[in-house]
Amino acid sequence: MARGTPWHGEVVSIHIAPKAEDPMKSVKAVRAIPGKGLEGDRYFRASGTYSDRPGPAREITLIESEAIDAMARDNDLAIAPGEARRNVVTRGAPLNHLVGREFVVGSVRLRGIRLCEPCSHLEGLTRRGVLAGLIHRGGLRAQILVGGEIRVGDPIAPADASEALVAASIAGADEH
Repeated sequence: MARGTPWHGEVVSIHIAPKAEDPMKSVKAVRAIPGKGLEGDRYFRASGTYSDRPGPAREITLIESEAIDAMARDNDLAIAPGEARRNVVTRGAPLNHLVGREFVVGSVRLRGIRLCEPCSHLEGLTRRGVLAGLIHRGGLRAQILVGGEIRVGDPIAPADASEALVAASIAGADEH
């Protein structure tokens, strides 16, 4: 890890669904639009199950691949990453610790709004046991502050650490 960067993660997969209860579709990249969400997703189109409760917490959801793996290990309940019904599956990013914090996914800047605890609706769309298996590790709801494209493989880092790294690389370039 780079000095000053307490952690770094990456995007493992991206999933969207055009409307409520549709199966999640895996995509290689998606455009994130502030105030709207992810292009092509049910909440971007205001056709999600909870679209009657709009707000920044509906713009993008993330879940750790480690949480999905832990549920399989601890609860003997394996699901595919898209079945978690979160938009972005991550690796190496401590999502529970990002509530109230800004972070970047590739060039997109996000702010963690609140944990994305599992609900009975999710369990109904998947299988029994998912609610208990993902409690306190169901992911993060986030607001899109600066839009752009999110791609599979993009790095994830705290906003302040990524700014420090960019500033250091610019300063280093100026010295030459």
